Amino acid sequence: MPCSSSVNHLPSQVMPKTASWKNGTNCCSWDGVTCHMSKDYVIGLDLSSWLQGALHSNSTLFLLRNLQRLNLAGNNFTGSPISSRFGILTGLAHLNLSGSSFSGIIPLEMMSHHLSSLISLDLSFSQYLTIEEDRSFRRFISNLTQLRELTLDYIDMSRISPTSLTNLSSTLTSLRLDGCRLQGTFPINIFHLPNLCILSLFDNSNLMGALPQTNWSSSPLVRLSLSFTKFQGPIPDSVGNFTSLEYLHLDGSKFTGSVPPTLWNLDRLSSLRLGGINLSGTVDFDMLARLKYLEDLYLWGNLNLMLPNNGNRSFPRLKELILSGVNLTEFPYFLSSLEELEWLNLYGNKISGPIPEWFGRMWSKTMIILDLSSNNFTGEIPSSICQLSSLSDLSFSDNRLNGTIPRCLGNFSNVSYLDLSHNQLQGPLPRSLANCTSLWNLDLANNNLDGPLPIPPPTVSFYSVANNKFSGDIPHQLCNATQLDMVNLSNNSLTDSIPHCFINLRPSVLDLRANKLVGHIPNIFFSGNDLRTIRLSQNRLEGTLPRSLVNCKNLEVLDLSENKLEDRFPYWLDTLPNLQVLDLRSNKLRGLINSFGKNNHPFPKLHIFDLSDNKFYGHLPAKYIANFIAMKDKARSASQYMWVNHSQATYQDSVMVVMKGFTIELVRILSVFMTIDLSRNFFGGDIPKLIGDLKLLKGLNLSHNNLTGKVPSSVGNLTNLEWLDLSSNKLNGQIPKGLADLTMLTWLNLSDNHLEGLIPQGRQFDTFNHPFDGNPRLCGYPLPNACGTDEQQLPPSTSSGDGEEKAQFGHWIEWWVVAMGYGCGISFGISTGYIMLETRRPKWLVRKVERWLMRMVERKRRKKKTRSKKNAAQRNHARRSTGG
Repeated sequence: MPCSSSVNHLPSQVMPKTASWKNGTNCCSWDGVTCHMSKDYVIGLDLSSWLQGALHSNSTLFLLRNLQRLNLAGNNFTGSPISSRFGILTGLAHLNLSGSSFSGIIPLEMMSHHLSSLISLDLSFSQYLTIEEDRSFRRFISNLTQLRELTLDYIDMSRISPTSLTNLSSTLTSLRLDGCRLQGTFPINIFHLPNLCILSLFDNSNLMGALPQTNWSSSPLVRLSLSFTKFQGPIPDSVGNFTSLEYLHLDGSKFTGSVPPTLWNLDRLSSLRLGGINLSGTVDFDMLARLKYLEDLYLWGNLNLMLPNNGNRSFPRLKELILSGVNLTEFPYFLSSLEELEWLNLYGNKISGPIPEWFGRMWSKTMIILDLSSNNFTGEIPSSICQLSSLSDLSFSDNRLNGTIPRCLGNFSNVSYLDLSHNQLQGPLPRSLANCTSLWNLDLANNNLDGPLPIPPPTVSFYSVANNKFSGDIPHQLCNATQLDMVNLSNNSLTDSIPHCFINLRPSVLDLRANKLVGHIPNIFFSGNDLRTIRLSQNRLEGTLPRSLVNCKNLEVLDLSENKLEDRFPYWLDTLPNLQVLDLRSNKLRGLINSFGKNNHPFPKLHIFDLSDNKFYGHLPAKYIANFIAMKDKARSASQYMWVNHSQATYQDSVMVVMKGFTIELVRILSVFMTIDLSRNFFGGDIPKLIGDLKLLKGLNLSHNNLTGKVPSSVGNLTNLEWLDLSSNKLNGQIPKGLADLTMLTWLNLSDNHLEGLIPQGRQFDTFNHPFDGNPRLCGYPLPNACGTDEQQLPPSTSSGDGEEKAQFGHWIEWWVVAMGYGCGISFGISTGYIMLETRRPKWLVRKVERWLMRMVERKRRKKKTRSKKNAAQRNHARRSTGG
């Protein structure tokens, strides 16, 4: 077909690249248009990276029936489907639709009958494209008898059996299937295709297979990538026969055995990646040095690297070097001969001593990425580092570096990633860092830095200065960094209030815990925010919880513990669909816990629920307990840690919990860690029987309340329970026998209740440390009083009169003795309260003080009763003497 205007009616051009496309001129002279040499029709069209908008089936593009080459790569067709009308272009030999935002199902059925002349086909990097039907794909492959290059990277092929690939043409020279979600076993005969030069299966984590162990020496392979697959077995010696091999990428796979010595015969290799494989033995550097053409070398994981005896060995072309976790204990001085190095990663070794001064001078114009993290480097950061003018990523984290941060780091105009965390750096942060206008990741956590809080450049997205000594208020200028996604200022000495201008930020993580912040939590959580973690614990915040928290629909962790908040229970939070951790421990919250909303499925994903050490009263929240779906069997999910990923940087969720009698910090939260802590409140009534439905529960703490009734037998259904604390309540009746059968239970405390009868016998019960003390009517092992003795010898059960009064007072005194003193002076009252509230104080001392105080109270009660009788007698005598 002639040029006419067919190529002029396409989606809108986004850049002025079509200046030569003018009406009235010969379209064969236009950029991107190729015409037949002797006839006036278009045979080639290259519109890569020019277009945006929808590509419809009625486009005049499909009128160009003589097209042999069509390149639409890198456009933005806004989710358009691949039209079946591509099948009309029967003369196509080369079709490239890669990275053009197509979506939907690839119409293989329509294309397979007409595009049999295809020599190359590239549909890669359209993540929303899928190949749905295995039979159609098999037929499509069979019809492409002239195909040489097939590229389907990152197309969804999860429904396609790898065996369909056995029908590929023997003419095939290149097969690229990176990230296609392939699963099953890759057919081994593909390795024997006579013309195959490139085979790349990178990032198919469920694709299994093995390399041929025999008859695999005639392949013309130039590139082979099996990285991050489940290919397994030994690497065969025959790999050394592929003398044309330039790229060999096996990192992150499941190969075992040793590195075959024939590998060092591949003297044309420019890229070798063997990291993360369970290979045994040692890689001799002198053997590696035979590979003179290497441009990148990745060794990480289980391999050991034997360094050369001298530093004269070199790789003249090496640009990327990763020697991560290869058990280096000394600095690899052969690096001083690598003049073209752009990327150096020595992460996770045991290298000690100072960072060499010559680093900056050696690669001042070439070094882009430098990672020396997780070693034992000491001393100061050498100032020569600042000469690395091309540096983009710098990580010295997790070493023992000291001294101050060089001021010249502010000269890094290109640096985007800076991680100096987990060192011993000190002093204030140089203000010049604000000049790093390309910086998006700044991690200075876990050092000894002090002074006012540093203000990051406005480009920063990840900002962590946790665990330092920064002081003063949070500057309002921080709010200018509107790109902030993760803000971690925890464990410093920051004062004043939380700036209201935080409403301008859109972070997914806001962590301000363990500072000295005061005032109210500002009402800054607007609708549509991206917050996933809010941690404001261990401050001095007061007032009520802001109702705008209900807008945080993505929220997974809310930790407001250890503050001075005074409010009712925030029942309106139960509508948050993703909330997994709710920690309101140690505040001044009060009242009943009821769900006043209309939500029939409150807290659907909650797995840590901590309201301990507050002033809640009434019955336990049975409605919530009944609807903790995530804590039941039917909600069982795979065990994984809660964390937020942000490109190369991560934020690890953590929380403080009382576990087995000790307050500890879970620095990583498993998604299957289920616990409820309602201890140290004023809850009364029975323990709901439906507590036994929470079969995934790991810990349950209801201690130090006013709970009555029996321990429900349904507790025996909690087969995953590891600790249970029901101590210091008024529970009565016998201990359920099912408790003794809980094989996961390793910590139990039922002390200081009114339990009675025989203690159930079980293997677990023999290992507990005094869990039954303070229940006078309990008997049997491990208590010293055996069952079956005279009932008169057992202490009388507590009546509803004086006994209940004593029990109530015992609980009351635990919480309010600080203010009372009880005639022994305020100082002793405060000391007693501290002893009784401090969980790590010896229980015998707590009980001794409590019994002493009980005797005092009983003595005062008797004196008061005696005085009352005496006063009554005097009043009666007076009335009788006056005739009243």
